[in-house]
Amino acid sequence: MGWPEIGLILVVALLLFGPEKLPELAKQAGGFVRTVRRMADNAKNDLGREMGEDFSGINLRDLDPREIVRRNFLDEDDTTPAATKETRILRPGEKPPFDSEAT
Repeated sequence: MGWPEIGLILVVALLLFGPEKLPELAKQAGGFVRTVRRMADNAKNDLGREMGEDFSGINLRDLDPREIVRRNFLDEDDTTPAATKETRILRPGEKPPFDSEAT
């Protein structure tokens, strides 16, 4: 979300709730975010404690499927897949290569 979206949300909130209720709602939203963060930290700590010392150094971000693909299928020095490095751009009017076994 960028600044224009945040500004639009603030204007709509100001119109819906009015300037007298908006500070109270912002305070409640801040408390909700703090509570959710605390719950996530507690869950992460509980998970680490339950998994034991063997998994104490594990980063939960490493378990993200996108991160696994990035780490295993993309080159270390470059973020483009190896298959796209071998391809070339076709000239105008040039027919793309055809593989009869691929279809």
